[in-house]
Amino acid sequence: MEDERPVSIPAPALRRLPIYYRRLLQALREGQRSVSSRELGDAAGVPDGQVRKDLSYLAYEGRPGVGYDAQLLAGCIEEFLGLMNDKEAVLVGMGNLGRAIAGYFRDRRTNMTVVAAFDVDPRKTDRVVAGVRCYDISQLRRLRDELDIVVAVLAVPADQAVATASRLVSDGIRGIMNFTTVPLNVPDTVYLEEFDMITYIEKVAYFVKENQPPDFRPGKNAC
Repeated sequence: MEDERPVSIPAPALRRLPIYYRRLLQALREGQRSVSSRELGDAAGVPDGQVRKDLSYLAYEGRPGVGYDAQLLAGCIEEFLGLMNDKEAVLVGMGNLGRAIAGYFRDRRTNMTVVAAFDVDPRKTDRVVAGVRCYDISQLRRLRDELDIVVAVLAVPADQAVATASRLVSDGIRGIMNFTTVPLNVPDTVYLEEFDMITYIEKVAYFVKENQPPDFRPGKNAC
């Protein structure tokens, strides 16, 4: 039965839950039974107080001086995010970026599986591309109904992003991961995650700049 619980957690907190989950799994692999809010915060780049606030939405609290039971908290996050059940997604756009994303999913163990791809280029449709069967975009609604797919990864050219996202919404997609450079507006009933690669690169560049040794000069330490 589909969980009808309304989403009552802020989007930033929701994005941090998978980070906490991965840190908990790491702890369990290393034989660590409890994890502190500071350790979780370090993994997500937020203060430990923010961690406690985020986890309060799950109605889960740690023990003062001990931390969180890694096994129990991981199970709680699994249940909240629905990680115990495999999810199926479609990939829209099979250019260079789309093929790279398909390969990324194929080479990793994850609860999210790309089961089909879509494109408008007849040279890519009706065949397997990067390990995924690619269909014409006109087949999206039919396959969505057959496979009950609700998540799409959008990797089309920028000039096609808005129109394609509108089509995804009208065809029943309820979650979109946007890898294009175009910000999208979707109805409140659709969860949108924007992945701006340039912003992430700029953050890395800023971090490197701010954390250089005082006497660092480009090329100074080159071999």
